[in-house]
Amino acid sequence: MENATIERETLTWDGFGAACRDIARAIVVDGFIPEVVVAIARGGLLPAGAIAYGLGVKNCGAINVEFYTGIGTVLDAPEVLPPELDMTYLDGRRVLLVDDVADSGRTLALAVRLLQERGAEVRSAVIYTKPTTMVQPDYAYADTGLWIDFPWSFQGTVLDEAAH
Repeated sequence: MENATIERETLTWDGFGAACRDIARAIVVDGFIPEVVVAIARGGLLPAGAIAYGLGVKNCGAINVEFYTGIGTVLDAPEVLPPELDMTYLDGRRVLLVDDVADSGRTLALAVRLLQERGAEVRSAVIYTKPTTMVQPDYAYADTGLWIDFPWSFQGTVLDEAAH
């Protein structure tokens, strides 16, 4: 099937800003003020930064996990890639783990487990959850069953442009 004919959820930059502010507000209302915000790279990098700003949290890090290799194509299991996050710092700290979407939930589940094993009190946040997720994040902006066009990734790379 041609990718252009697939019905998609489209998140605009303005929608992204509103989503991150709403997530930050929900976290504050819940009474969970993280000491550290950890992004699941790459998709969680921009949401994590925006949410960290919304919460006033300056301690940020990233865990590199690869699972999706393309639209609807995944590895057999999520893999942690270098560079690795300094996990020793997380022991006993309140950590907010952020990603763009909980699709299967396998990436989120792996990252939560890794942080909890290091003694962190972990809560998770995503912009979107999908009905297929095996893990419900603590905070989410919206649910969708569609492929999501995020403003930072839907156009592909500039290398793709140069090839055309």
